[in-house]
Amino acid sequence: MPPSLTAPPNTAWEPRPVPRILSVAGSDPSGGAGIQADLKSIAAAGGYGMAAVTALTAQSTQAVTAVHVPPPSFLAQQLDTLAADVTLDGVKIGMLATADAADVVTRWLDGGGAGSSPVVVDPVMVSTSGDRLLDPVAEHALRRLLERADVVTPNVPELAVLLAEPTAGGWAEVVDQAVRLAGRHGVLVVAKGGHLAGEQVPDALVGPHGVVVELPGVRVPATSTHGTGCSLSSGLVTRYAREGDWAQALRRTKEWLVGAIAAGEALDVGHGHGPVDHFWALREDLDGAARPSPAGRAPGKHVGPRWDNGGDAVQPA
Repeated sequence: MPPSLTAPPNTAWEPRPVPRILSVAGSDPSGGAGIQADLKSIAAAGGYGMAAVTALTAQSTQAVTAVHVPPPSFLAQQLDTLAADVTLDGVKIGMLATADAADVVTRWLDGGGAGSSPVVVDPVMVSTSGDRLLDPVAEHALRRLLERADVVTPNVPELAVLLAEPTAGGWAEVVDQAVRLAGRHGVLVVAKGGHLAGEQVPDALVGPHGVVVELPGVRVPATSTHGTGCSLSSGLVTRYAREGDWAQALRRTKEWLVGAIAAGEALDVGHGHGPVDHFWALREDLDGAARPSPAGRAPGKHVGPRWDNGGDAVQPA
């Protein structure tokens, strides 16, 4: 698909106040990543989330101990059954695990299963520890899938794998790789600085001709970073489906995710890298309703969740 910053004209797709978003990804029983994180992120961004499961994992905040992949025909049936009933406003594609799964999703998109809705691909290829999660055949199938995406959100190691190049060592090199990936596949790319060393953690939306918008930031001193990539990509497609602007959607999603990382420690989940708090803004509102009312607000009045509020510190994923 040719990259476009805003909703393309003369299509059946248009933004919706409560967009219907499908996550196609693996399951994480710890709740921090995968479809569990996606559904929370979609809800936090104001959407209605649905999920087609590509793989089941035995997973905690410390390790993945087993992966079970259902037959490709079952993934196809999940997608076809849902698309026959629900009009989708956005699709996020995450962990695919196998080449067969990637091929099923590619054929489904080619067959019009997602309609004209925007597609964000989070290429789950390399773990935080640096372990490759896909074999070469599956990686090739994933590259074919990128041609059907509007936006791709690789981390630094995944960006290098998609280009078959060494991992970037600095931000300028990350941006350069992202521009070339965007040009190769005709997509927008979210370049993310979370895997780089140092306190500065920039992110950028990049197209074939260069940087569209760059968002500076500083590293959040927290260990609750499990599932940040999943959360970013699913939050991004949801906010785009509400507003029709990729740059604004990335800006709002980053602000929200920074707050979610900072608040994650208080969840006290597990003994490894814990999850982010997807509903931190909602909790602030709920807690605020129980505190003495600020001047100008009637006692006990609840103003509702601030879906897109965030901080100005920065990015993870």
